[in-house]
Amino acid sequence: MNKAQRLVELMMTVNRRRKFTAGELAQQFGVSKRTILRDLQELGEIGVPLYSEAGPHGGYQVVRERMLPAIAFTLEEATALFFASHALRHYASLPFEEAAASALGKFYLCLPGEVRERIDRMKDRFDLVIPERLAEAPLLPRLLEAAVGQETLLITYTSEERGTERLIQPVGIYADRGFWYCPAYCFLRGGYRLFRCDRILSAEAAERPDDAAELRDVHLGNWEARRRTPKASLLVEARLSEQGVIRCQAERHLAPLIRRSPDGGGQLQGHVAASELDYMAGLLAGLGLDASVQGPPELIGLVRRRLTDWLDHYGGIEKGAEDPA
Repeated sequence: MNKAQRLVELMMTVNRRRKFTAGELAQQFGVSKRTILRDLQELGEIGVPLYSEAGPHGGYQVVRERMLPAIAFTLEEATALFFASHALRHYASLPFEEAAASALGKFYLCLPGEVRERIDRMKDRFDLVIPERLAEAPLLPRLLEAAVGQETLLITYTSEERGTERLIQPVGIYADRGFWYCPAYCFLRGGYRLFRCDRILSAEAAERPDDAAELRDVHLGNWEARRRTPKASLLVEARLSEQGVIRCQAERHLAPLIRRSPDGGGQLQGHVAASELDYMAGLLAGLGLDASVQGPPELIGLVRRRLTDWLDHYGGIEKGAEDPA
């Protein structure tokens, strides 16, 4: 390989390794020790923070507060990274908002002119749009930090009904259609719960209960499998048309409950907490003829009540409407 390629690979190699010698690098790259010493000197001149230790057990190290190495991106890779970060601007809150904006600006300015021109031409022709939400979630960095550090937090959480204090251990945070969510183990409920981050008003470090189970292996990919079915739950069943399946699949928590039929329609079946029945009634009633609720009776009654309320609400429109002719 030529010198330029060797310097790039050498930069990535020394950044990965905690300690190394010139002899080890010379053998790895198939060059003389003198050549490697010159290469290391050049890396130091361009800002790679190296220091050496003399003696039989000495060698080279990269200082702990190391800089990331330069990476050679292709045109497609640079464009993909830019727009992946650019799409984050649609969120009212981010766990690393200032850092993301700063990194994107640096990345854009360091790109070659032809790549910047290509990105500028694509800005009005490609986007990843999410629903705009006015609700801000300023505690995202704290929640993410607690999830990574396995911390316990005392939070103040407000729902549609009331505000409560909860002792939780966050699993992580994720965004869904413009809202941020925090799955967490709730010590009050004795199980995993999903919290809307914009409804978390405060979060303070707290002592973890002595008898609490170890949660280190729980993450965003498996927390739902460990979620217990609430004791006060009911089996919800509904037949769906093809359009009903499509609309229900857009609801993240409903998608796993859907079994699709060969004709494109399907069946929604699963246990739902009794406290969520009213929400389910509104969702299924909104599907109109694309959903047919089969049970439980409580849900059927709530759907009927919704439809009756809608008829009462709009019943006077036809009577009072003027004939456009």
